[in-house]
Amino acid sequence: MNAPLLKTDRMGVTLTGNRILSDINIELQPNEIVTIVGPNGSGKTTLLRLLIGARKPTEGTITRAANLRIGYVPQKLTIDRTLPLSVDRFLSLADTSRKARSHALERVNLPGLEKRQMSSLSGGQFQRALLAQALLRKPNLLVLDEAAQGLDQPGEARFYQLIGELRDELGCCVLMVSHDLHVVMASSDRVICLNGHVCCEGTPTVVSATPEYRALFGYGTEGALALYRHDHDHSHHHDHAGDHHH
Repeated sequence: MNAPLLKTDRMGVTLTGNRILSDINIELQPNEIVTIVGPNGSGKTTLLRLLIGARKPTEGTITRAANLRIGYVPQKLTIDRTLPLSVDRFLSLADTSRKARSHALERVNLPGLEKRQMSSLSGGQFQRALLAQALLRKPNLLVLDEAAQGLDQPGEARFYQLIGELRDELGCCVLMVSHDLHVVMASSDRVICLNGHVCCEGTPTVVSATPEYRALFGYGTEGALALYRHDHDHSHHHDHAGDHHH
């Protein structure tokens, strides 16, 4: 095992008297895709905010590697349509090099869109522009909060395929929150099931068999799993893809 990029120890947070998260112990390693799933109100976005440092835990600790660089793709970024903001200007917030910016756009399949207004992009283009900005930060941890929400299925499939390619190229850890269980099963090395605390975690195959997961998501995910097994059992074996027990 390498040193983790990020590790939490009994981390929790109480907001306005409500204990949102408690006893969170997770580790993120380079080169793995980890997805957080959980019902609405289970604390998924709060957990991401704690991990990226946008909020401080009220109990326990987070330890981040000294070289941790986070690229963050939010769920929705609302840009005022009356505000002129070109794609290039938006990307320049992350990197002043024009060459780097145009390369990032090419990498997310938006070549030559520098002059376009952010507000005129389609949903899929907009999310890829957000991804390009995150990539310009040269992340070794790429964090995506429901980043493909609102895309149609082909668009979503392409988006997640791109994320998988980027993980392979950069060797970064990808941490996603997603409610699309089919996607989660197909593209994650490890799933963390959250409901105010970590109910269960492990490979998709292991997690989806647990009573905790079934209590939260029911049995309707069998189809997703059969698909996952069929596609993935003969490939994608990473050294650290085993289950992390605490």
